[in-house]
Amino acid sequence: MNHFTLQLGDWQFRAEDENEWLPAQVPGCVHTDLLRSGRIPDPFYGTNEKEIQWVDKKNWIYRTSFQLEEQQLSPQRIELVFDGLDTYADVSLNGEQILAADNMFRIWKVDAKPYLQKGANELVILFRSPIQEDLPKLEQLGYQLPATNDQSEVGGLGDKKVSIFARKAPYHYGWDWGPRFVTSGVWREARLEGRSGVQITDLFIRQDSVTAASAELTAIAEVAADAAGEAELKVSADGLEWTKVVQLQAGVQEVEVALRIEEPRLWWSRGLGEAHLYQFRAELQTGSSTSLFERTTGLRSARLIRQKDQAGASFYIELNGVPVFAKGANHIPNDSFTTEVTRERYRHEIASAAEANMNMLRVWGGGIYEEDDFYELCDEYGIMVWQDFMFACSMYPGDETFLNNVRAEAADNVRRLRNHPSIVLWCGNNEIDSAWAHYIENGGWGWKRDFTAEQRETIWADYQAVFHEILPKAVEQHAPGADYWPSSPLVSLSENAEQHAHPSTAEGDIHYWGVWHAVEPFENYNLHVGRFMSEYGFQSFPEYKSVRTYAEEEDMELLSDVMRAHQKNGEGNRLIREYMKMYLPEPKDFPAFLYMSQVLQAEAMKMAIEAHRRNKPHCMGTLYWQMNDCWPVASWAGMDYYGRWKALQYTAKRSFQDISVSIDGSSSGSVRIHVMNDTLTELNGILRLQVTGYDGKIKQETAYPVQSPANSAILVTVVQDDELLNGARPQEIVLTASLEAEGGVLDRKEHYMVPAKEMELPVPQLSLRPVEGSGGTRYEVTTDLLARQVWVSSEQEGYFSDNFFDLLPGEVKILEFKARSNGDQPFVPADPGPLVITSMADYIAASAASV
Repeated sequence: MNHFTLQLGDWQFRAEDENEWLPAQVPGCVHTDLLRSGRIPDPFYGTNEKEIQWVDKKNWIYRTSFQLEEQQLSPQRIELVFDGLDTYADVSLNGEQILAADNMFRIWKVDAKPYLQKGANELVILFRSPIQEDLPKLEQLGYQLPATNDQSEVGGLGDKKVSIFARKAPYHYGWDWGPRFVTSGVWREARLEGRSGVQITDLFIRQDSVTAASAELTAIAEVAADAAGEAELKVSADGLEWTKVVQLQAGVQEVEVALRIEEPRLWWSRGLGEAHLYQFRAELQTGSSTSLFERTTGLRSARLIRQKDQAGASFYIELNGVPVFAKGANHIPNDSFTTEVTRERYRHEIASAAEANMNMLRVWGGGIYEEDDFYELCDEYGIMVWQDFMFACSMYPGDETFLNNVRAEAADNVRRLRNHPSIVLWCGNNEIDSAWAHYIENGGWGWKRDFTAEQRETIWADYQAVFHEILPKAVEQHAPGADYWPSSPLVSLSENAEQHAHPSTAEGDIHYWGVWHAVEPFENYNLHVGRFMSEYGFQSFPEYKSVRTYAEEEDMELLSDVMRAHQKNGEGNRLIREYMKMYLPEPKDFPAFLYMSQVLQAEAMKMAIEAHRRNKPHCMGTLYWQMNDCWPVASWAGMDYYGRWKALQYTAKRSFQDISVSIDGSSSGSVRIHVMNDTLTELNGILRLQVTGYDGKIKQETAYPVQSPANSAILVTVVQDDELLNGARPQEIVLTASLEAEGGVLDRKEHYMVPAKEMELPVPQLSLRPVEGSGGTRYEVTTDLLARQVWVSSEQEGYFSDNFFDLLPGEVKILEFKARSNGDQPFVPADPGPLVITSMADYIAASAASV
């Protein structure tokens, strides 16, 4: 037997200070294993989070046994491979310690052959408490490094924040949208790998130059050989084949073959073309033995373009020579317990992003380097990925052990992910440069004031070692040609006060949080438009059905213990209510408050997204915070923990359309109507403006010719409010702007002359009828009076082609329901079963009762 792989299963676990062994799942973690054994309550329910903080203070032991036949011991080398150990782990094989792991994000390989035996073998892993492991490091350092989102008080540690010492998912220690569950366990695959002779162990398709005319590539195969000798390396793809005779040395080495593909089928992001993927097959032949290795990738050129201009400097991704306006959101882990995330859950998220007309997700730096499934699906759906390294909102130590650990972590993850065409940018960290603001004495988040001048210089030097030296070198070495951005947000590495981003910078990327944290009005989204808006957001609650999974009826009150436990941003519930009073009618009860919170969030994000898109090409990216949730909670997510689309997800789908109309009413006394065209084709059409009463009667109508160049945003017309009103009361009319081309309506938007709370909304009679012949998958919606934020809800999991939309009398809205599926397609047309249809008028309080 020259080669074999043995997946390790049948695991057990126990606390180190207990004797009873319990069944364990690998991949998994101690919290999910305890839950399955009935030893802890549901961590997400009620206020249970605080009841299970004891788990991370204990050491945990995992073990498994396996049988080996004589022939399985014959390979020259047998390695024990862990794709992920969380985090401080002592690994023993047949009573001998063979590995001490200290990084959740690294791949650990150790020579196991000397310790293996015929017959029964036992593997034992001691996971040391990350809390007990790191508290002495804090004491030794002598001062507390900033770690804003480390919820040490929830964990019973007071102000002792130890998250920064562990190379472990930062969000495990809590965040302002997530709970504190500091896990331990074998969180990725564990296996034995045996080999003899020659074997390909990795394949990198380096893209040296890719154009529509040709792709110049280099296939770099990592080869492990027991002895020196001659071999033939053959690489094939798409019916093409390249061969090279290579001289191998004993040990691990890289061998290269130059590849050229004429007129390649390029990989494009969603909306610009096909996300075509090539499968490359490498075959290494020596005498009578052959080693095979396959790798899938897409061929594309992706560059971060930062060019000086009159305003400052550009910041955008150029894909295959085309400037791409990035539309999407920030991604966090889909679960507090990452091993609970199935491929179907990943596919639901990525497919939902594509359905919502997104073309980019940012893998945020406080979570994990995601599973292969995530990136494979982004490759497939044409979703570009902005990939952070896993550092966020904290300052980190800079001792040699820590830096060497980061160096190895970066190499492992860049090598693992470098073949994915979806990854178009690597970024060092989330918000640390702007939070520390080294070159502005009283800038940033106030962190520096807690340290002496000498300490500041040490902390900053440690920062620079990681983010300005180790990480960019890792990208350059292991993914040559890929772009690296040191921190988000950042202006540039100027090493002066101009380096740190703020809402008015005209270079780099921006996180704008004046709306929300600073309680600025939504209208300020129109004022703070940078070159690339990589974070901004507004919170809402999940829908009632989701809230009831963690709360009982008696908890349905904003200040209840459960509602506060499921609101991790301290002022969050107050801010939602405060903004609601600014913009929306008062909800009649708590379920109505949940609905209104989603409408409020959607209105805020619509204003932001469209302000960013109207300012193309000055602004070339808009990624709202955030795409998803890691548990059921009130948060900034557009999809809740269960994958249910909030109002924001539907609004994003409309506002992210490749060809889109936007009505800007931010200028006093007038409205400006824009058309955005993100396609690569010129558009010729008609913009039709109608002023309509709430009864559907058209008061006036105007049409304008539209010639929209490819990949552009244009201002079509400016109309004065007085012209639109023409004597009518602003509380009684709606302006609609429809973009028509080739006999159809490409997009339509509504604009109201007063905020929703000042509108005199009628109570409409909505009609919902199945479309004949659709098998119950499509429905026709009509109304007798203006209906705002129409919500059609079903018991079956899935989504409608549109939802949370406005409807006028005389209009017919056709909705198609697609059910969430475990089959080949993520969503399939289906009969949703019983439906409930409501509009904003159904949720408004009759009197000024308190929520």
